Amino acid sequence: MMRALFVWLGLCLALCAAPAAAADTVITLDRAQASLHPDGLKPRDGEVDLARRWDIDFPGRDGRATYRLALPPRAHEEPMALLFSRVGNQVLVQVNGVTVQRLGTLGDPLFNAAKTPYLVSVPASLLHADRPNELRVDVTIQRQRWGGLSLVLYGTQAAVEPLYDQQRRWRHFSAVIFAVSLTVMGGLAGVLWWRQRDPLYGCFSAAAFLGVVRNLDQVWPDVPVWWPLWGGIAGVAYICHLALICRFALLALGAAPAWTGRAIYFVMGLASVLSIASFALAKPMLYTAGLALLVPVGLTTLAIIVRAAFQGRGRFGWLLVVAAVIAVGAGIYDLSFVRFSHSTGLRNNLTPHAIFLFVLIMAGLVAERYSRSVADYRALNANLAQRVAEREQQLHQAFGDLQKQQQEQAVLTERQRIMREIHDGVGSQLVGLLSMVGQRNTDPQVLEEHVKQALDEMRMAVDSLQPVHGDLVAVLATLRYRLQPRLAAAGVQVRWDVSQLPTLPQLSPQSVLQVQRILLEGFTNVLKHARATEVAVQAQLVEAEEGAAIELSLTDNGVGLPEQREGAGHGVSNMQSRATSIGALLRVEPGVEGGTAVVLHWPLQAAGRA
Repeated sequence: MMRALFVWLGLCLALCAAPAAAADTVITLDRAQASLHPDGLKPRDGEVDLARRWDIDFPGRDGRATYRLALPPRAHEEPMALLFSRVGNQVLVQVNGVTVQRLGTLGDPLFNAAKTPYLVSVPASLLHADRPNELRVDVTIQRQRWGGLSLVLYGTQAAVEPLYDQQRRWRHFSAVIFAVSLTVMGGLAGVLWWRQRDPLYGCFSAAAFLGVVRNLDQVWPDVPVWWPLWGGIAGVAYICHLALICRFALLALGAAPAWTGRAIYFVMGLASVLSIASFALAKPMLYTAGLALLVPVGLTTLAIIVRAAFQGRGRFGWLLVVAAVIAVGAGIYDLSFVRFSHSTGLRNNLTPHAIFLFVLIMAGLVAERYSRSVADYRALNANLAQRVAEREQQLHQAFGDLQKQQQEQAVLTERQRIMREIHDGVGSQLVGLLSMVGQRNTDPQVLEEHVKQALDEMRMAVDSLQPVHGDLVAVLATLRYRLQPRLAAAGVQVRWDVSQLPTLPQLSPQSVLQVQRILLEGFTNVLKHARATEVAVQAQLVEAEEGAAIELSLTDNGVGLPEQREGAGHGVSNMQSRATSIGALLRVEPGVEGGTAVVLHWPLQAAGRA
């Protein structure tokens, strides 16, 4: 921000610097023979001092005037030029009776030539070489508009043009630059205020756009608003612009008492009323009084800023002190030496240049707040990332603990299941076998049968723990491998008809064991009761109304079940309860060609959940 301040000071010095070349070839015309016709007063004829402004001699009055000046003889062919520092409000310029410049239409107040300097070229062919040349300037003047004629510079065009460029840079180009800068920063501040509702941004945005009106008034010669209405608008805009800049400085400092805002707005309203009354009643001193009311406001603002800077506001506080000192000094200078002065065109307003410092301050504030917000967001993101990483680590640890607990619970559950299966299956067989061994007349064949059943139970329990990866065909093949020797020893031929079955990814050891026990119970019944010579095992995928299902059937060619026992018996009840536990349906029915058929209907949906 300090660097921007130095750049601004350098630009001001460059604008103020006058070109040294050819200064001695330019003459200054400061007196003229004039015919002045103020409205409502008697005309005045005679010599006048061009340093006196029309509004000083005839305050609040329109009028017209004709100025005659003598230009020295000129014999050279080099073109000459006239520099009007300020002339207006509508102008007709003639040299030796020939019109060389027309600015607006005489008497038409929609054009105001007094806003910028003018360079008027004078062809060498119009000038007399043996006698003085007559310069005639006819003007029509509107009150409170800085009309009339100021000092005129005359010389060769090559010598006058640099002086014209200097004045134009100071009065015209600077006003354009300030208007553009205020528009950009005012728009940015307005957007920030709309999003954040920060009074700092709202105050600067309003001040900036009011300043745009003031600066455009300095360079726009044909404003399409009738005078003096436009004068009242521009005056109120300038007063509010200055007052709101004071308010902005206090808001930027952040240490102003509450009463300062109310005082600034009160003075701003009072000064605006004086400005409107000045242009409505043709009383220029009312507008001057309104501007004078802002001087105490500026001094009070400066005092508050200086006190806050001494209380430790850092470099920003002292930067505001510098800007406030320059702005208040420029305002006092303009009021004393421009507004009250008789000079026209010799001194320029410094306040717009000083106010531009606050544009730089606003830009610095926006940049600083943006940088601080970015830093805060980065710190917040880093903090959030750290917290997320910590929480993620906690979740990983909790998930690991939960997974470990689930594994331990699964192992415990499976251990309990195995213990229960051993107790209910192999254990019960061994208990029965132990009871039979204790009897003296026990048939050895019965003992052998019980031992084989105990071995089958143990083998099935072990087989159910083997990974089958959802392959039911592999389960049936393992059962066939276990039971084939026993069936063959009993003279029973086994016919296997097992087609390709779908994979059951969630097939659990419990389901495998239940299927094995159902088939083992069926084979045991065949060996004990059927007196069969052949048994057929079939497994296939069938389609039903409720969905696809796996159907397992075991059919023998034995004597079949008696009528009174069909579908009954303790073994059949066990088989049905086992089927129900895995979501299947068990049917015991006569075979198609005789014997008995045990059919297990197992829906795929139930098999997947088992």
